[in-house]
Amino acid sequence: MELWVTEYQTPSLGFSCKVTQTLRAAQTRYQHLAVVETEQFGRMLLLDGMVQTTEKDEWVYHEMITLVALNAHPRPEQVLIIGGGDGGTLREVVRHPGVKKGILVEIDEDVVQASRDFFPELCCAFSDSKAEVTIRDGIEYVRENQARFDVVIVDSTEPVGPAVQLFSAEFYQNVFASLKEDGILVVQSESPFFNADVIKMAYQGIKQSFPITELYLASVPTYPSGLWSFTVGSKQHDPRRPLTNYQEGCKYYNPQVHKAAFELPGFVRRIIEE
Repeated sequence: MELWVTEYQTPSLGFSCKVTQTLRAAQTRYQHLAVVETEQFGRMLLLDGMVQTTEKDEWVYHEMITLVALNAHPRPEQVLIIGGGDGGTLREVVRHPGVKKGILVEIDEDVVQASRDFFPELCCAFSDSKAEVTIRDGIEYVRENQARFDVVIVDSTEPVGPAVQLFSAEFYQNVFASLKEDGILVVQSESPFFNADVIKMAYQGIKQSFPITELYLASVPTYPSGLWSFTVGSKQHDPRRPLTNYQEGCKYYNPQVHKAAFELPGFVRRIIEE
């Protein structure tokens, strides 16, 4: 008998992968967590039935959510990551030669443990000398730290459950206060095809606090529609222009992709202009 896992990306659309083994299925304090072995994408992490990362395509998302902001900032020394308990974003952050400290704040310790148990390529930075991993509420952490960070990365799940407040204008205002005078914020903001409302919410919320607000895109095969968006807010620096060209070991990111990612299709441009 064949076993398949399906993420219902909309009420009318499902994304299915053939599963060879279920490695973990558990209800955490905050969400349902599952790790499965798939034929197509290797090991896959799901939270509340939604694909978070896979072994075969994780590098697209993790390179693009980190390196655009890091390379657009002249001194990205202190970096805060909200969410991202699998460790992939932290891995890319501490690899960057300009970073002195990467702090990961994850609310669900079971996500961190699942990464330690099943995703060695993702959790490899947990023990890095430049890394710090804290289990607590990222919203509270941001509120308690003022003018401390050069870059803040919000690597959240979809705006459901514990992640809802991470898409609020109030949260973005608190992030603005947590950044230094030339700081940059980047958030994942969902699919232009299926989640235009989320893109509007993130873009308009960030625009209320940040003088420079931009949207950029990347192709992530296992995310809804395969086309994914990121929204960036900057106090001073133009995020479209890389100031450094760090790309060591990258499979997706390079300076040309950095610039091209901000060239939006018409239907995407209309989402943020409406």
